[in-house]
Amino acid sequence: MKLDYQPLDLTSFYNASTKILGTYPNIGSQLYHGLPFEIGSDPERCFIEFGTDADTVSIPIQTTAYRIIVAHRLLESRVLEGDPVGRVIANYIFRYANDKQTVVPIRERFEINVIPTGWGQKPFAAWPDRKDSLYSRYEGAWESTGNRQTETSAGNAQDYYLWIWENPDPDREIVSIEIETLDQKFMISAITLGHLDEDPIPRSARSEVMISLPDAEDAANSFAMEIEVDRGIATYPYPLPDRSEENYMNSPHKGWGEEQNQKSSPSYVEISATSSATITVKNHGELLGQVKWGELEQKGQVTNARIKAEIVDSGRNWVHTTVVDDDTGKPIPCRIHFRSVKGIPYAPHGYHSHVNSDMGTWHIDNGGDVRLGQLSYAYIDGTCQGWLPRGEVIVD
Repeated sequence: MKLDYQPLDLTSFYNASTKILGTYPNIGSQLYHGLPFEIGSDPERCFIEFGTDADTVSIPIQTTAYRIIVAHRLLESRVLEGDPVGRVIANYIFRYANDKQTVVPIRERFEINVIPTGWGQKPFAAWPDRKDSLYSRYEGAWESTGNRQTETSAGNAQDYYLWIWENPDPDREIVSIEIETLDQKFMISAITLGHLDEDPIPRSARSEVMISLPDAEDAANSFAMEIEVDRGIATYPYPLPDRSEENYMNSPHKGWGEEQNQKSSPSYVEISATSSATITVKNHGELLGQVKWGELEQKGQVTNARIKAEIVDSGRNWVHTTVVDDDTGKPIPCRIHFRSVKGIPYAPHGYHSHVNSDMGTWHIDNGGDVRLGQLSYAYIDGTCQGWLPRGEVIVD
């Protein structure tokens, strides 16, 4: 039986050591973006190095595949000396069993690049081996306060770039990949076959997912929820209001925020993932359960012993809003809060849905926002615009 993603054994092709990188790269069995790669475990012989005069190397495949992921790296560059972006470094030639072939040029700054990579110089058609991640939620160095407020850290290449080839003829056996060198030195560390008809690294927008804990004791536990996605990304999870929409709408304190829900259920998170991804739910470090993203996409909700996950994303529209004074008929400055019927907040463009990630806040948060308990409000001049959920929207 084929694995979802099958690393190739390149041992017989290795001709170089880690010394060609001048660093101590990760070798052996690796997971990048949740995908398995097998790099040689012997630091003296773990890479395939290609020079400008290297012979063509033919790597056998002898099976079908939807996609092939190559972990590789350019070893030299002349771009900063005036060389044009897009120079063809090599051709990767995919040969089929019917003697047909597909030739793909591997270009600097597109399918491959040097590491370390200058700011803003990532390749356009390849992924870094490190995916985007979240900063530690509740701790960190004081001098990193500004970075922490962004919540996310962009993934950068530590050792390799991942280039994904989508097979135009996935039902036909691929006999081999031929590596034809043209210009400048580069290396290949690993190749993995993708046997699923999916983008191995997701490119879809995040979807909102509500997490409920059916067990009363789990639900009443203090909030320290964590959501992990092996093949994809997730935001911090946030508690949702624990009272009904009717109670909120009829509250005598509407316009003055809402009491913060300190419990673990319900909560929501935004996720972008491949169909084969596994979503892991924890609270206070304890595993509560796992869900397959593909099953959740298909069914809309999945329940197991300790968690219920439900996709509540109804789609979005970009909406222009004007708040009009009853007496004058003109726009009036105010503070405003938008939310879905599930309680998920939608801030106007340029504002925060969760001021300082719903943590304690003081003078480091200089902006047009205020948080009153559960709710973050945006101060506007009477007009604003931004994404709002399709369907019913609650405005406070």
